[in-house]
Amino acid sequence: MRFDLIDLRLFLNVHETGTITDGARKSHMTLASASERIKGMEAILGVALLNRDRRGVDVTPAGRTLIHHARVVLQQMDRMHGELHDYGKGIKGHVRLLCNTSALSEHLPEILSSFLKLNPQVSIDMEERLSYEIADAIRTGMADIGIVASSADLQGLETFRFRADPLALICARNHEIAQRSSVTLAEVAHLEFIGLAGDSALQEHVAYHARKGGKELTYRVRLRSLDAVCRMVGHGVGIAVVPQAAAIRCARSAHIKRIALGDAWASRDLVLCVRTAQELPAYVQKMMQHILAYGKD
Repeated sequence: MRFDLIDLRLFLNVHETGTITDGARKSHMTLASASERIKGMEAILGVALLNRDRRGVDVTPAGRTLIHHARVVLQQMDRMHGELHDYGKGIKGHVRLLCNTSALSEHLPEILSSFLKLNPQVSIDMEERLSYEIADAIRTGMADIGIVASSADLQGLETFRFRADPLALICARNHEIAQRSSVTLAEVAHLEFIGLAGDSALQEHVAYHARKGGKELTYRVRLRSLDAVCRMVGHGVGIAVVPQAAAIRCARSAHIKRIALGDAWASRDLVLCVRTAQELPAYVQKMMQHILAYGKD
């Protein structure tokens, strides 16, 4: 089987645009050349990749499989080009780190700052994702290190406990539930909430467990940071579920009360995960050990 990168990018462009004509234009080639390339791919595989009609094209099951692998290959190539380009600028190592909301906002900034100061020739690409998305990305080689909630499916990965990261409920000090020492999400689901923006991994986690319990949370406002959520809660606008570390840090300045969440899913650890630690480049292993050393409770 001999596909080149032009073939793979063309096929993705055809899929995304819905026609071979538009896919060819996006790939900067003629319609005849694009059609010939796709027919050649189908001939090599011995199976149709596209269903064609007058309105455009749809991918076949074989085509969907090719799309998945094409994306992986092209993303890896783009990453390789980016890292090799960095060598020319004096950067010798590039680490892609994926983490959930709590790790990103509460735990990693100081740890990674100290690592970068000690290792000036390493750069980090850090992105927030849902824990299950991070685990999948690590399995497929799309990231080097993941920091996820221990509740995620981590089958097939090497894991290392990073630190405890329980979730807590916060409310204004004069709120009707402020005297409670512990609550469950179901008990307060009827109240109005303050949340993070819809693409937040933490917010998706909380919403999932609310729906699992047959509840739908009502949000007065969604904000971009945990600090902003805590301040808004302190003004009595609503309640919120946040990492306990954020609740403790903001308790005095935001005038909030922290209440333990009695739900089992709220008691969790953060876990560092990799595919195979020994196969990682030396600078990635070094960063992994740095995170774990500073991540102890």
